[in-house]
Amino acid sequence: MKLGAFSLSLNVADLVVSKTFYEKLGFKAVGGDVEQGWLIMRNGDSTIGLFQGMFDSNIMTFNPGWDAQNQVLSEFDDVRVIQKQLKSQGVDLMSEADESSSGPGSMMLTDPDGNVILIDQHV
Repeated sequence: MKLGAFSLSLNVADLVVSKTFYEKLGFKAVGGDVEQGWLIMRNGDSTIGLFQGMFDSNIMTFNPGWDAQNQVLSEFDDVRVIQKQLKSQGVDLMSEADESSSGPGSMMLTDPDGNVILIDQHV
């Protein structure tokens, strides 16, 4: 199972304060919109998303179809294929991608400790 690029989506109290903090760790904003309450920041191959008021907790995010620099991969496991594999293994899903669709789609699940995992395909 190829899950794609990994990032951590952080639920932050103050986007500007968090942005300033992560810039001190060498992260640079590469996407997002402060006015909308979110930023994507990168340091090398490490990516974090800062989200103010959008999520209840931090979320591990995987992006099928993207590499660590958000470049489209020529071959990848579609989110719907991943979803079918997980369901066949008895994994409970919080939300599901529409299996009759193609292209972008997402699904969510939790690990045994309640950590939320988002599998979010953009291509």
